[in-house]
Amino acid sequence: MTKKMWGGRFENETNIDAESFTSSIDTDKALYSFDILGSIAHVEMLSKQKIISSIEKNKIIKGLKKVKDEIDSEKFIFSHKLEDIHMNIEHSLAKKAGNAGKKVHTARSRNDQVATDMKLYIKHETSGLRDSVVNLQRNIIKKSEKNINVIIPFYTHLQRAQPILASHYLLAFFEMFLRDIERIDQTIDRMDQNPLGACAGSGTSFNIDRAYTSKKLGFKEATRNSIDSVSDRDYVIDTIYSCSLLMMHLSRFCEDLINWNSSEFNFIKIGDEFTTGSSIMPQKKNPDILELIRGKCSLVYGNLISIMTNLKGLPLSYNRDLQEDKAPLFSAIKTTSDCVQIFSKTFNSIEFNTKHIAEKMNVGFLTATDLADYLAKNNVPFREAHHMTGNIVAYCEKKKKTLDSLSLVELQKFSKIIQKDVFNYITIEKSVSSKTSFGGTSKANVKKMITKYKKILSK
Repeated sequence: MTKKMWGGRFENETNIDAESFTSSIDTDKALYSFDILGSIAHVEMLSKQKIISSIEKNKIIKGLKKVKDEIDSEKFIFSHKLEDIHMNIEHSLAKKAGNAGKKVHTARSRNDQVATDMKLYIKHETSGLRDSVVNLQRNIIKKSEKNINVIIPFYTHLQRAQPILASHYLLAFFEMFLRDIERIDQTIDRMDQNPLGACAGSGTSFNIDRAYTSKKLGFKEATRNSIDSVSDRDYVIDTIYSCSLLMMHLSRFCEDLINWNSSEFNFIKIGDEFTTGSSIMPQKKNPDILELIRGKCSLVYGNLISIMTNLKGLPLSYNRDLQEDKAPLFSAIKTTSDCVQIFSKTFNSIEFNTKHIAEKMNVGFLTATDLADYLAKNNVPFREAHHMTGNIVAYCEKKKKTLDSLSLVELQKFSKIIQKDVFNYITIEKSVSSKTSFGGTSKANVKKMITKYKKILSK
């Protein structure tokens, strides 16, 4: 009978179906490099503390590096019988390092080992995700500078509201992605504690040095409670939550761009290389990349619900349920990273249809608020100014006119307060340039914000 590494007290071999059901190697093998990194730091600490000899340490580290080379070169054979990445590596190590290899698991458990692996994985993978978001922000700034003179309507309730700079709109997403980066940073800061040494959940009687392994592995400090160390998965939730909000922002961006790309809007043109055709309708040019990103947002949401549901009823400390924490984590990070990268490339291919946009800017009475503000600045209570402007808009609709096409005589039928200077308020360009309040859409403001954002990204 083949015994498991933990099989000393068992008389019967594991049922083949149970073995297959409990195996996680197909998923957690993605952790191999971090598992080996953690093991090397662990045996260096064991040697420093005289728990193993320096000769044993060297044999173990040499063996671990050989295992990593085999996995890197895809020569390593993973076994379901060995359950997970930890046992697969340890089994192979014992063959390479002999009895020394069998000491690698001294003063640790798979419970603290996997928590350490996952934290190292998250720190590494979210670093790449963070870089991708920063790259997208740089592309937003470039597009904003290139289109600094383009004016578009912004919408409330999907109705035309007021004129804004297209750059101002794009920079709204810069702000959202800036918060996403902050969330990633906060997630890493909160989880920057090393679980290694918590063992199964009670710590160990060996004279280990957890501060040493924490420094070796790049953690700020060691975790403070051994039970929490092995049962906590807040850092997994934090990571997937950060991905979920990032995906939500991408999805909202995609939604607007999909609408803008339609014939009804015709605000933008997406590069051919980031669109697809129809199998039946030869005229179609579909924004499938943007639609797929929007669709994949729900997958990341599902990952978040999955891990939160997994944890909600778990008693302390470690339970096998936690084996199911990896699939949603890996999926969320990969999906989000892939979506950010392909969105950034798609976004770069987009061009504004400036001529068409300009021709349609008089639709929807976009400067009505500016007319109401003009009246309010001339001592008309704003609520009365709002009502008066509504009457003027109704008049325009009846006469099929735009606000800036009305004559002064027509406007003065509604109020003698209105004078010739009103036309400095109700043109599209004047409306945009007048929004000088901090955070507003005037070109001067937008240029200042672009300069500020560049400084933020240069840090």
